[in-house]
Amino acid sequence: MAAVSKDHKVGVPKIDQPELQAGGGTAGDAAKARAVDYLSPTATGYLKHAYDDVNKRYNLTTAEGRAKWVKEEQQGPDRDVELLQDGSFSHFAAYFTSGAANVMGPIAAVDTSYPISNYFVSSSHNTYLTGNQLSSESNVDAYRNVLRRGCRCVEIDVWDGEPPSSSSSEDEAPGAQKKKKDKPELGIRKRLELRFGRKGASHEEKEKPQAPPKDGDKVTPWISNTSTRAEPRVLHGYTLTKETSFRAVCASIRDHAFETSSLPVIISLEVHTSPEQQEIMVEIMTEYWKGMLVDLPLDPAQSSDKLVLPTLKELENKILVKVKYIPPKPVEEAKPATLQAPSEPLKHTATESTTSSSSEEIPDGLKKPPAPKAKITEALSRLGIYTRAYHFKSLDQPEASIPTHVFSLSEKALLEVHETQPSALFKHNKNFFMRAYPKGLRLNSSNLNPSVFWRAGVQIVALNWQRWDGGMMQNEAMFAGTSGWVLKPEGYRSSSKETTQKTAIPHHNMDLSIEFLAGQDIPKPPEEDNPKNFKPYVKVELHVEKREEREGQPIPGGGKSKAPEYKKKTGTHKTPDPDFGREVVKFEGISGVTEELTFVRYVAVSFRILPCTSFHFVPQPPTRCLLRTACNGHPSPFMFT
Repeated sequence: MAAVSKDHKVGVPKIDQPELQAGGGTAGDAAKARAVDYLSPTATGYLKHAYDDVNKRYNLTTAEGRAKWVKEEQQGPDRDVELLQDGSFSHFAAYFTSGAANVMGPIAAVDTSYPISNYFVSSSHNTYLTGNQLSSESNVDAYRNVLRRGCRCVEIDVWDGEPPSSSSSEDEAPGAQKKKKDKPELGIRKRLELRFGRKGASHEEKEKPQAPPKDGDKVTPWISNTSTRAEPRVLHGYTLTKETSFRAVCASIRDHAFETSSLPVIISLEVHTSPEQQEIMVEIMTEYWKGMLVDLPLDPAQSSDKLVLPTLKELENKILVKVKYIPPKPVEEAKPATLQAPSEPLKHTATESTTSSSSEEIPDGLKKPPAPKAKITEALSRLGIYTRAYHFKSLDQPEASIPTHVFSLSEKALLEVHETQPSALFKHNKNFFMRAYPKGLRLNSSNLNPSVFWRAGVQIVALNWQRWDGGMMQNEAMFAGTSGWVLKPEGYRSSSKETTQKTAIPHHNMDLSIEFLAGQDIPKPPEEDNPKNFKPYVKVELHVEKREEREGQPIPGGGKSKAPEYKKKTGTHKTPDPDFGREVVKFEGISGVTEELTFVRYVAVSFRILPCTSFHFVPQPPTRCLLRTACNGHPSPFMFT
């Protein structure tokens, strides 16, 4: 467990200024997030050379020259010309440090006229967690964090609330029974405590009522006519993770769902609660999301069993609930009383299996007991209007043709479907929603490789936003500058006649060269205070569709988020402000490139020399570097990234 707790890629969500963090969509304050306070002397020197070159070709001292450079070479909006003012070097530098010269080109507004299954959705897995999947805290602020970073699909695991404390009025009532002492923790929880050395909550801690969440909303408990009732809670079941309040989660989603985007938010519910607690869930959701929750079809004329998916435009500022669908019970006709054998009891229907810890993937010593088979109530099921969850059996099952259905599969199961039925999977995902989530062995909240699943047409690839790794960096690349919904390439849409992943989108060969000039303020490894003891460098990776993906064959590495086939790095430098000396990194003759679904990843890595000649590699979040890129021989302007 020590290795997990010291994992510097995993951390509690930042409550202060989450809008400045990357993730998967338009940051709440994107302009400030891309700005730089100052330039190092080395970076300033290279920028001065760039200025001299540009000034010779465009004469930035004239209004015409400044406008022409911004339009032709920078491809920026007309308003950026104002940042250059008189065209002097000082204002040229101010233009670059302002973030206007961001490496990202302007993002076209999303076409919202297509049915919602025609888009990729920026999605979070086990959103409530703040770290690893076994022992981290659950925190309502995690929802505020991801929503302000562009996430449009969040997950809530809901369990029955704890009984009221002994000080409640219920215990004071005449004839009230004394509360039995808690039995010692057994099973998976006890084994985890013994294995990882963390103690479970004490009896006193369990009896202590939760303090109201501090999220700008006074959360009051659900109260019946006689006493205070327990309310549903949110946590990762059968682990040591601590809980948070379902009511507080709903309040946070209400307050932050549409701060950075008006496009819809999908709530993926994993329900483990009793029917009574489900009724409270419905009450809380309808109360807190009033005016936003889609609880009835947009077109009243459409019957429940003949709904078609609405367009993205029609769902602006709306919240969709993804929950297991239970057909309404038919109205039974009155029959004359007859003597007959009693009917068999109704079988309980299991909830949708969206947990990331399926038992077959967990080591024997850590296997969880089967999740309780909670029967979904009709009241809760009715909230799944356009996102009705069904248990996946095959792509041929009857539910697979229902327009509003959603299948959720673990990465392992989905890759197996891709290998056995690639064409059927691609055809399905052109028309219907599918969700992929990390397998259960990712206990440290690592991520799958999302681009593999996007290329198979999967719309909702749920990632652990608690961890900043290669998967999350690709998610940022897919959704940066957008509102969390990205229209699929034309061949992937329901209107296309393409039938396979191989033919759905043109593939090209690519030559890519990247010239590195300088970097500044590259973070030192943790526990390192001497800048001379580490050597930073930049690693470059290309995430390109493999031949096996197109052919529906087993994908090398199982689709894991590991280093890709194409990777190179710069030389190392003994300073946090390296001078790369115009070093060029080249990738030549790269085949299988699809512009919309190919990703270039830059990672500033701190290389630290440890005792005993061992080596420690600590990847860090993206850092500002001055660079020049060239793709297929066409150079791009100087820029910051």
